[in-house]
Amino acid sequence: MSAQPDAFDEALQRARAHTMEWLASVPSRPVGPSVNADDLRAGFAAPLPEQATDPAEVIDELARLAEPGLMAMPSGRFFGWVIGGTLPAALAADWLVSAWDQNAGMRFATPAVAAAEEAAAGWLLDLLHLPPGADVGFTTGGTTANFVGVAAGRKAVLDRVGWDLAGLGLFGAPRIRVLAGAERHDVIDLVLRYLGLGAPILVDADDQGRIRPGALAAAMDSGGDPAGPAIVCLQAGNLHSGAFDPMQETIAVAHERGAWVHVDGAFGLWAAASPRYREALAGLDLADSWATDGHKTLNVPYDCGMAIVARPDVVRAAFGVHTSYLITDSSGPGDPFDKVPELSRRARGVTVWAALRSLGRAGTIALVERLADRAAELAAGIARLPGAEVLNDVVFTQVSVSFGDDERTRRVTAALLAGGVAWMSGSRWHGRDVLRISVSNWSTDADDVALSLAALDQAVASVDAIELS
Repeated sequence: MSAQPDAFDEALQRARAHTMEWLASVPSRPVGPSVNADDLRAGFAAPLPEQATDPAEVIDELARLAEPGLMAMPSGRFFGWVIGGTLPAALAADWLVSAWDQNAGMRFATPAVAAAEEAAAGWLLDLLHLPPGADVGFTTGGTTANFVGVAAGRKAVLDRVGWDLAGLGLFGAPRIRVLAGAERHDVIDLVLRYLGLGAPILVDADDQGRIRPGALAAAMDSGGDPAGPAIVCLQAGNLHSGAFDPMQETIAVAHERGAWVHVDGAFGLWAAASPRYREALAGLDLADSWATDGHKTLNVPYDCGMAIVARPDVVRAAFGVHTSYLITDSSGPGDPFDKVPELSRRARGVTVWAALRSLGRAGTIALVERLADRAAELAAGIARLPGAEVLNDVVFTQVSVSFGDDERTRRVTAALLAGGVAWMSGSRWHGRDVLRISVSNWSTDADDVALSLAALDQAVASVDAIELS
């Protein structure tokens, strides 16, 4: 055992050195990886050594093997999918979480991290103007946060019609109708498959992807028992436009018919922190559950989602475990495992505490608004490029662009990615191929915007030169 501290010390020193080297490289390195997983597999999959290897050597080898295959997702010029970076306090807190190695399921066993997560949950509800008595569970990400919210809804609507879900399961249960906007994120479909609820009933949406309240009312009043169990899934932040479903009207429609309302706010829920979006999100607090992903707008490390449920009794009944060997907290805040699918998990909520503690209220609002401002700047610059058309109203952090026909858009996208200066992901929206830009990184600044616009201008020019040759 005497050698153990030395082994830890050397390995951690090497890890810190490689970490700092990586972070220092991010601003100037090409954003995309230089090799693919097939190229890297041979190095990682060498025969397992018969004997032990010094931990510090393992860390050096890991850093060397991984380096060419790393995507510079922490870069201020990474705009792919909806992936944020990591705030300094959140990254450092995550190191502590790993070193502490707390199994964060029980308040009794890990009071320090439980208290930090409960404080973070309170700040979250306060910042987003959500019901102060709601339960907050820290999940692996947005998918599992949506899973928790819809699972709570499944229990609540079956309870309302007298069906014992825990005792009888779903076989023979009244059908639960799940309604969602035609432009919901596909994660909703995935969650419904997990929960055995089948495909959603899709409701018409407008040209920005916002569900239409009148269409929702019509859909709920037709096709099945209008008074039967139902869940309505709304969206705070459309994947392509960034637009928000009209919360006040749609939640009223759903609640008048006895439905549970769940809001998928993977990145857009954080807009509720800003006075700028108060009108667009009016009524958000009237929903029954909400989901968000901490690694998007809040910029904490993977993995971290947040599932928020207005009725603690429902979510704890859906996920709680009661056994003789667990020392449980049946009153007050409840145990962390009462609110998520996992019994064992890392203390991922500690990074949320660190992020919010470092930002404060004003800093959190500024972060949200700065991301939206950068998106508007990018959209304005792109609109001046030859043949470019911004297809969405840029109301939050998402920009969808066409460069003419689908083939030209694909060529411009490929040329941009090949250049390595910026990363923007392709997609398809309203029957057209688009270049989709998501501004999610706290570090994206005016220089990043200028460099990214210059890279996109060069990509357009290179495609046009090839077409003219």
